[in-house]
Amino acid sequence: MTLALIPARGGSKGVKNKNMYIINNEPLIFWTIKAAKESKYIDKIVLSSDDDKILKFGNDCGIDTLKRPKKLAQDNSSTESVLLHAIKNNNNFDNFMILQPTSPLRTTKHINKAFKIFTKSNANALISVTQHDNKILKAFIINENGLTGICNNTYPFLPRQKLPKVYLSNGAIYIIKKDSFLQTNNLCPVNTKCFVMNDIDSLDCDSIEDLILAEQFLKLYS
Repeated sequence: MTLALIPARGGSKGVKNKNMYIINNEPLIFWTIKAAKESKYIDKIVLSSDDDKILKFGNDCGIDTLKRPKKLAQDNSSTESVLLHAIKNNNNFDNFMILQPTSPLRTTKHINKAFKIFTKSNANALISVTQHDNKILKAFIINENGLTGICNNTYPFLPRQKLPKVYLSNGAIYIIKKDSFLQTNNLCPVNTKCFVMNDIDSLDCDSIEDLILAEQFLKLYS
């Protein structure tokens, strides 16, 4: 049994009421709810929010809602704490999937493909990622010993062609076994697999410019 958690707090630093911002004639959060509802691998969808308007919208869409305490809806509130709150209120599920509403271009097809990888590989967790410029491996940090390569002292001096590929979490999909999370309180435990998405579908809406771009792509896709 798999529960999809959509964490959507009311506050936002970059864009006021971002999760309810209208793109392509629907609130931003709608596109994640739609993708989750159309997935055959999700048994229950829970919208977690501190905001009554967001919770009402979730109810109007026919999904379950969970009122989140204000202390779990701050700028520094961790995803892990929000997930733990959801687990405590929905303990009869084996797997939990986190679908952030700021990823409107993540579709049902992405969710289904990621879940297949998760189950077929018998992973403890899965994180969606996008490829990133590998020159970051040539970076240094400064510590008590002086200058040290961010990964090792070899990568900074290698041609970029010889460096390994680098991937960043895009925030679109997290899947984790409940037991594994409760043991580690970590979204990336041992035996975490990845689902690679392209740059466009990985768009994470953090600004007005991102929302405008997302709307343009949604219009193209529809």
